This record gives sequence, structure tokens and C-alpha cells, in this order.
Amino acid sequence: MLDRFKGFWQGVVLAPFVTLFIRLGISPDVVTLVGTLGVAAGALIFFPQGELLIGVLFITAFVFSDLIDGQMARTMGRSSTFGAFWDSTLDRIGDGAVFGGLVLYFAGPGDSTLYLALSLYCVVMGSVTSYARARAESLGMDAKGGIAERADRLVLILVATGLGAIFGIPELMFAALWILAFANTATVVFRIEKVRKQAVARDVHDAA
Repeated sequence: MLDRFKGFWQGVVLAPFVTLFIRLGISPDVVTLVGTLGVAAGALIFFPQGELLIGVLFITAFVFSDLIDGQMARTMGRSSTFGAFWDSTLDRIGDGAVFGGLVLYFAGPGDSTLYLALSLYCVVMGSVTSYARARAESLGMDAKGGIAERADRLVLILVATGLGAIFGIPELMFAALWILAFANTATVVFRIEKVRKQAVARDVHDAA
């Protein structure tokens, strides 16, 4: 869903940063690393202290590195297999940190066993969602699709958490966690079934 906005952000808002970083000789892989470290720091430092809004703003400032590094690589003609691997791997770390920070928040100032467990569930299922696609592709099959892609999930939890903190409505974050738990589960089931059909068709073809 959010892919349609990438052109705007990359072409209008983030283009000056792309140009600057290239002129400074900064590698896209370094931008990816710094962005991930920033996201992880914002989530694991501020969320556990109950500073949800500051954490969201800090994370948001670094999340855009995910758009900058890709545009830098394309502009420099340096798109590579390792770069794709590096980006996807660090994405998992960033996502885990965001929801891990919420786990620590609910274990501390948030004081909710229910939402601690729900946040932990989102950590696990978010990883399984990505793993299902990666494993399927390693077997020569397609597992794309589902209710929400990574960017959609990240934006939903950050927006809900931020607005909830601004207006004093924590229910927004609670609702986002329930939505994400359902979306992740549905996406995993969808991808498993999609791969199962391809695997069955392949086995029948091989046996013929």
C-alpha cells in the first residue's frame, strides 16, 4: 500500500539527503546500518522508560534511511545481492527492536501482561512472515502477498503509538497491536497455503 508514496518521498523530500550522502562518499550499506541502529536505540531506550512520543519521533527520523539507502544504491549503480541481503537482515533487527521496546514498556511503566504478550506475539509473527517468504524463495517458489507488508505494519504501530501518546489515548496503540496480530497471522497462513499449492503442483509435475 505504501509503495505508491515512495516516489514522492524519494523524489521530493529525501533527494537532497541522497545527493549529500553520495557527495560525502557515504556507502548505502552504512546508511542502512546507521538507520537500524537509530531505530533500535529509539525503541529500546525511550519505550521502556514510558517516553513513547519521543521514541516514535526518534525512530521516525531514522526509518527514512530505508528509502535513502535504496535510492543511493540505484543512483550510484551499486545495487547488489549483498546489499539486498544486508537491508533485509537489518530490517528484521529494526522491527524486532520496535516491538521489543513495547514488550519492555508493558513489562514496566505500561504494566500490562496482556499487551506484553501481544507485543511479543507481533515480534514472533512478524519474523515468521518474513521468514516464510524468504524460505519459499530459496526453494524457488513465491510467497509474496498478505494483508500488510512490512512498511504498513511499521507505520501503523508508530502512528498509533505516537497519536496515543499525544492525545492520551493508549487505546489507539492497543487497537494497532490487535490489528497487527491478526494481520500477521493471516499473512502467515496465506503464505503457507500459497506455498503449499505450489509445492503440491511441483510434486505432481515431478512425479508425472
